[in-house]
Amino acid sequence: MHLGALRVCLLLLLATLALPRPAWAWWSNDWAFRKQIMLDLSPTGAAISGSLTDVPVLIRLHPGNFTYFNDVQASGNDIRFVAPDDKTPLKFHIERFDPTNQIAFLWVKVPRLTGGTNSDFVYLYYGNPKAPAGGEPAATYDANQVVVYHFSDANGIVTDATAYKNLPTQVGPMLTPASLIAGGAKFDGASAIKLAESPSTRVTAAQGITVSAWVKFDAPQQDAYIVSGLDGDGRGFVLGVNGASAYARLAGGNGAPSVASPDMSLGEWHHVALRAGENRLSVYVDGVEAASMQAYIPEAAAPLVIGQSAAGANGYVGELDELEVSNTARSADWIKAAAASQSVMANLVTYGGDSQREAGGGEGYFKTTLRNVTADGWVVIGILMVMFVISFFVIIMKTALLTRVERENRRFLVEYRRLGAGDPLGLARREKEDEDLDDDKAVEFELSGHSFRPSTLFPLYLAGVIEVRHRLQSPAVGAQRRGFTAETIGAIRSTVDAAFVREQQKLNKRMVLLTIAISGGPFLGLLGTVVGVMITFAAIAASGDVNINAIAPGIAAALVATVAGLGVAIPAMFAYNWLGTRITDIDAETHVFADEFVNKLAEHYV
Repeated sequence: MHLGALRVCLLLLLATLALPRPAWAWWSNDWAFRKQIMLDLSPTGAAISGSLTDVPVLIRLHPGNFTYFNDVQASGNDIRFVAPDDKTPLKFHIERFDPTNQIAFLWVKVPRLTGGTNSDFVYLYYGNPKAPAGGEPAATYDANQVVVYHFSDANGIVTDATAYKNLPTQVGPMLTPASLIAGGAKFDGASAIKLAESPSTRVTAAQGITVSAWVKFDAPQQDAYIVSGLDGDGRGFVLGVNGASAYARLAGGNGAPSVASPDMSLGEWHHVALRAGENRLSVYVDGVEAASMQAYIPEAAAPLVIGQSAAGANGYVGELDELEVSNTARSADWIKAAAASQSVMANLVTYGGDSQREAGGGEGYFKTTLRNVTADGWVVIGILMVMFVISFFVIIMKTALLTRVERENRRFLVEYRRLGAGDPLGLARREKEDEDLDDDKAVEFELSGHSFRPSTLFPLYLAGVIEVRHRLQSPAVGAQRRGFTAETIGAIRSTVDAAFVREQQKLNKRMVLLTIAISGGPFLGLLGTVVGVMITFAAIAASGDVNINAIAPGIAAALVATVAGLGVAIPAMFAYNWLGTRITDIDAETHVFADEFVNKLAEHYV
C-alpha cells in the first residue's frame, strides 16, 4: 500500500515537471529559441521610481545565465530582441560576441522602463542559421546621445556608436581587449583621446549636458581630467578625479563652480557622471548623486578631450570604459539606470529561462533544466544510468528467482508431507536399478521425476539423502534399519547445514549491487552537483554578473545529478528491503525444514 502511494506521488511529480510553461505567441518561426530578460526597477532591484523611455540597456551573456552559445551563429548575427508584445523588434547592437570564450555584450534600446516595478521584460531570440546581421548601433541610442565609446573595436580603433560619428582625431592610450565591458582604454597620464569640435557636443544652458564613464585607478590622482570640454576662453566643463574623489566643474561666465564626491575605493570600477542642467551642477558616483550645487551653465562649443586637458596637463592614470556624452541633462533615474545596467552586479537586469519553439506550448521546466546540464554533469548522470540499469536488472531477476523458489518450496513440501511418519527418504526410492550410475548420481536420477529446482528445500533434502545412502550398506533405502549413532546424525546435520549455507549464498547473490546503488548513487550525484556548482560560480566570477537569475540555471542543472543519484538509490533501497524480507522468510522456512528433516532421520534411523 505504501509503495503504491509512493509510486503515484512520483508519477505526479514527473508529470508536473513535464508540464509546458505558459507561452506567449512566437515572434518568428525562423528562430528556434528565445530567452526572457527581466528588467527590475523595484526596490529590490535597481530601485528606480521614475519611468524612463528609450534606454540603452547592457545585456551580459555568459555560461552562468546562457549556456547555448552553440545554438547561435558564430558571429551572433541571428540575435534579435523583441518587445513584450512578442511582435515588435527592438533596436540593438552587439559590442562583442565571443562563442569560444562563451561571453557576449549586447546593447538593446528598451522603449519603456516602468519605475518601481519588476514587470518589464524583453525577449532575446536566437537560433536561425540563415539570419543576416540585425544590429544597428546608431539606432540603439536616442537623438540626445552624441558620443558613445565602447573601446571594443576588433581592429583597435576608437569608434563612436551613435549616429553623430564623433570620431577622435588623436588616440594616445593603449586599448585593452578585456575591461569592465568587453574592451577598454588604459591611460598613463601622458596620453589622451581628442575629438574635433562638433555642433552635437555644444553645451547650451537650455539643454545642459551629461557626461559619464567607468573608471578604475589604483592610486590617488592630482586633479586628473577624465573628460573635458573647454573652449579657447576656458568655458565649458570638466569631469575629473582629485585624490580619490570624483568632481564635476563648470568654467566661464560666473566663476568655476565645482562639486566633489566622497572618496571612492581604489582599484575598483566606479561609474562617475557629470550632470549640468536647470542651473544645477551634480556629480554622480555609481548611479547616486554624490554632490550638487546651483550653478550657471555657460554656453560653450569646444572639442572634447579624454584623459587630460587640452594643453596636455592634468593627465589621468588608470583604466576607462564606456564613455558616454549626451547634449542634454539626463534625469537622475536615467543615470542610475545606466549604472545599474552596466555594472558587474547588473541589478537592473535579471535573466529568465530559455525556451524552444514547439507546437502546443512552451518548453517544460524539466526539459529546460536538462538543457543546462554541463558535460561533466552528463558524465556523472551516465554512470548513474548504468548503475540504474544494473540495479533494475538485479531487481527483476531476483524477484523472478524468489517467486520461483517460493513456488517450488510449496510444491516440494506438499510432496514431502505425503510421506507422513514413513521413511523420510521415501521420495528417493528408485523404481529400478541402474548399474551404470554411481550412488550419488543414482539418487539424482531417481529424483529426476520430482525436479523442484530452484527450491531451497530440495537441495537440503538431496544432500541428506546422499549422506544417508553413504552410511547404509544396502543400496536400497529401507531394506533394513541401521542404528545410526548421535555422531552420525550430527554429521548428517552438518551436511544439511552446509547445503543450507550454499542456498543462502545463492539467494543473496548480486544483492551487493543494490547496496552499491543505495550508498554510491547519492554520493556520485552529490559529486556531479558540487562540480556543476563550482563551474557555475567560476563562470559568474569570470563574467562579473552576480544575480539570482545568473546563478539559478546552473545550480538547477547541477542539482540534476543529485536527483539522478537519488533516482538510482531510492528504488534500489525499497527493492533491497523488500527482497531482503522475502529472502529472510525463505531462509527461515529452509532452516525449519532442515531441523525437521534431520529430526525425522534421527527418529527413523537411530
